[in-house]
Amino acid sequence: RLLDAGETSSEELTRAHLAQIASLDSSMHAITTANEEGALRAAADFDRRHAAGEAARSALDGVPMTLKDVLITEGVRTTCGSRHLYNFIPPFNGTVPAKLASAGAVLLGKTNCDEFAMGSSTENSAWGATSNPWDIERVPGGSSGGSAAAVAAGMGAYSLGTDTGGSIRQPASLCGVTGLKPTYGRVSRFGLVAFASSLDQIGPFTHDAYDAALVMEVIAGSDPLDSTSQQVSVPSYSQLLDAADGSLKGLRVGIPSEFWGEGLQEGVSQAVREAIHQLRRLGAELHEVSLPNTPYALATYYIIAPAEASSNLARYDGMKYGYRDPAQQSSVDSMLATRDYGFGPEVKRRIMLGTYALSAGYYDAYYKKAQQVRTLIARDYAQVFEEVDVLVGPTCPTVAFKLGEKADDPLAMYLNDVYTVPANLAGIPGVSIPCGFSENLPVGLQILGKHFDEASILKVAHAYQGVTDWHTQVPGGLGARC
Repeated sequence: RLLDAGETSSEELTRAHLAQIASLDSSMHAITTANEEGALRAAADFDRRHAAGEAARSALDGVPMTLKDVLITEGVRTTCGSRHLYNFIPPFNGTVPAKLASAGAVLLGKTNCDEFAMGSSTENSAWGATSNPWDIERVPGGSSGGSAAAVAAGMGAYSLGTDTGGSIRQPASLCGVTGLKPTYGRVSRFGLVAFASSLDQIGPFTHDAYDAALVMEVIAGSDPLDSTSQQVSVPSYSQLLDAADGSLKGLRVGIPSEFWGEGLQEGVSQAVREAIHQLRRLGAELHEVSLPNTPYALATYYIIAPAEASSNLARYDGMKYGYRDPAQQSSVDSMLATRDYGFGPEVKRRIMLGTYALSAGYYDAYYKKAQQVRTLIARDYAQVFEEVDVLVGPTCPTVAFKLGEKADDPLAMYLNDVYTVPANLAGIPGVSIPCGFSENLPVGLQILGKHFDEASILKVAHAYQGVTDWHTQVPGGLGARC
């Protein structure tokens, strides 16, 4: 609106955000590759078009933003947080970056992430850990921690991340921003460097649900370059929110009993329960429901995701592209040395888990069984959505934990995903929105919806944010957001 009214220019906005990055990123490490020259060039293009009286290409035209460093961007380094791709400059854009470029988005840079998006804390990047802007001694969540931290700290108006088992919603919760995982197949994955192909999905980090709606209108839609993208019409999410009156009267909200188990911090539980009471005050009907196979979701996920990762990452052999150990003579020695240096500990762990689960004699006992349980989990959601319109509960069992606190305990780290992985296994959309604080750190409320019904979860999020101000809170010491 400021750009349309001529109250500021895209160049002014872009320089302000670049200044914010220059001021803060030395302590946060949210940005892996800056795109200052390209950003200023895109901003100047918007200002020229605006001065000539041309209509904005989209609501994102001229607005500065960032992208997770697993999304292919033409001419801008894409590393996936890995030594394998330390200097990989793609010759083309993926579908989502291409759509954003066509919409006039101003790319400030790429954000840090766990290597190949494998992690829950953004501590597994080859370029070092990212810090949470609310407390730089704590993690921002993962694997899209750089994107969440950048939005929370005002280093871009919004960002795009990826969610394979909670990698948008979990860092959104820990950093106090809004993070939306669309339905699997709603947004093209072409140009996304794959972790687990049947689970990965691209989605936005924003300050509120309305901004998420604006981003979704640009990035969603079918794509012939991605065989898993679905030919489902994309509604005008922002118009739906504009037409909403803020009431949730008649909306059936389910509260799964399985989302309140052992390990849920008391402060998180209190904040989420108060948010649920606020939904009731807005007119929502609350229903206790059950998803009986949810307790098996984490184990199921950590068989399927590593199995797909072991297949997807087989291409990093030092023969085709990326890093190659220069000291080795034979192809076998070169492959071994390249992978040993190129992959970090967490990626190696998941490759070994996945390869084991797919190996002869174990495939039926692990991978096949996990796929069968995945079907049961998806069936649970299909059945419960016959009774309710959305589901709500905590996004994460805890607030942000200390850097290094769980680095040597993979199981404790994986348990951070206990409330988020079921949605990926079922392929449904979900959003995390700020709903309070515990220990002076943000808490997230997770809202889950039916397949391709992002509109409903955005409506609930927008209504809640219309009567609360948690999403407007700024990390202490950072000053006002740009």
